[in-house]
Amino acid sequence: MANILVTGAGGQLGRQIMHRARDLSSADTVVGRTSGELDITDGAAVADAIAPGTVVVNCAAHTAVDAAETEEARAYAINADGPRNLAEACARVNARLIHVSTDYIFDGTGQIPYEPEDVPAPRSAYGRTKLAGEKAVLQALPTATIVRTAWVYTGTGSDFVSTMRRLERERETVSVVDDQTGSPTYARDLAGGLLELATSAETSESILHLTNSGTATWFELARAVFAGIGADPARVLPCTSADFVRPAPRPAYSVLSAASWERAGLSPLRDWREALDDALAATGTATT
Repeated sequence: MANILVTGAGGQLGRQIMHRARDLSSADTVVGRTSGELDITDGAAVADAIAPGTVVVNCAAHTAVDAAETEEARAYAINADGPRNLAEACARVNARLIHVSTDYIFDGTGQIPYEPEDVPAPRSAYGRTKLAGEKAVLQALPTATIVRTAWVYTGTGSDFVSTMRRLERERETVSVVDDQTGSPTYARDLAGGLLELATSAETSESILHLTNSGTATWFELARAVFAGIGADPARVLPCTSADFVRPAPRPAYSVLSAASWERAGLSPLRDWREALDDALAATGTATT
């Protein structure tokens, strides 16, 4: 039996975990708390919220990558101080913590998939604050599990896939960077993996990597979205990062190796193309 507390339950990933939780055994109790209901930067509130034996899955985060460049203190409070509060509270009552982190803790200069033990070197404020959160969690609770993921989307809201769906309607052509490579990850699939981890025996691995399998550039992902909704993928044009400058630098290569996840005896996620098909179908925009 697992009593699971999902923090950040109102966000993209947290909502998917709560949806997937309906598939769990009735013996498992999953409770979600949005950031409005539980502010993880409030240490006293966090301490009150965590009961002995709980499995906490922390999805609360400051994920506005570009905005973090000018509001790093706020991002640090949510991405580092908040996870520290959770870890300290879990340590006090013998609770378990699964903390979600990011590929942006790497600088992107690698050429083969990153392993958990590879040396982090974040290039952005977002990456720095997420790395600080990882360190704070493991210092306060060495038995915690960090799960790094990447390029998460649902196809709704303001994520990349949803943005491409919108731009397909609004523009004749769209230019998308073709020199950044990662693993697009459907939030529903990621949620299922996190729930599998939460309801399994604790792993000896402190850091795990979890994404959909396969790799793509943003350009390739955008073309796949266009094709998936019945639009001409040739309307997506390649450009370079230099052509599309953002406030926060992005890793050129941030593919995460699945080896640690599989070593832990957990189920690998399917290929990103198959997951994208299902995501588009869920939005009602996929072609048959």
